[in-house]
Amino acid sequence: MKPHVICLMASSVDGRTHHSRWRPKGAGADWFERIHDELGGDAWLIGRVTGSEFAKGKPYPATTNATFPRENWFARRDAKAYGVVLDAHGKIGWGRSDIGGDPIVVVLTESVSDAHLAGLRGEGVSYIFAGKSEIDLALTLEILNRELGVKRLLLEGGGAANGAFLRAGLVDELNLILCPAVDGARGAPIVFDSTDAESQQRAPVTAMTLESTRPLGGGVLLLRYLLQNDPQRAG
Repeated sequence: MKPHVICLMASSVDGRTHHSRWRPKGAGADWFERIHDELGGDAWLIGRVTGSEFAKGKPYPATTNATFPRENWFARRDAKAYGVVLDAHGKIGWGRSDIGGDPIVVVLTESVSDAHLAGLRGEGVSYIFAGKSEIDLALTLEILNRELGVKRLLLEGGGAANGAFLRAGLVDELNLILCPAVDGARGAPIVFDSTDAESQQRAPVTAMTLESTRPLGGGVLLLRYLLQNDPQRAG
């Protein structure tokens, strides 16, 4: 069963997401965590680049004498919410097992080294496998639902991860915190992004319905859209 996927992002009026670049400074930046808590997901998911910003450790040792089966491994299954991070090739050394109290679950491919798995296990970081060499996002959602009971997942960036889920037809809802600020710079991080190779791939979104517009104060708006995806192209 696929969890309900809600993309939650805060952006300037020109769609940029790097708060430190916004002018005026600090416009609406404190609303993200409040709305995150209101939405109450069973898990939240971020990409590798965003995930690395939370890491406190160094890369794990390059070698180990241990070998591990390419099977899902969980340090915990009893959390109220999980922090899920896409890290296909095992680049992040965590130095921690949770983010804000939410246990980390890393999404890997089977190409990751035994040494990296040893590092994750040693720090009590759970991991799942969702592909041979590339992450299958639909499979990721299926595993999170089956193994951890995730029914409601908050997709929270960065733009590359959001864009990948969007192009896969896996985003059910967009909650956009629109802040009274501008960036204006070319190449700044945006809500949905792609690589050059993916730039011609179109998302299978067939409709977007504005469900609500909620003023949050100070010129900040929360826009809630429901997305419909072409079922023949989704997943």
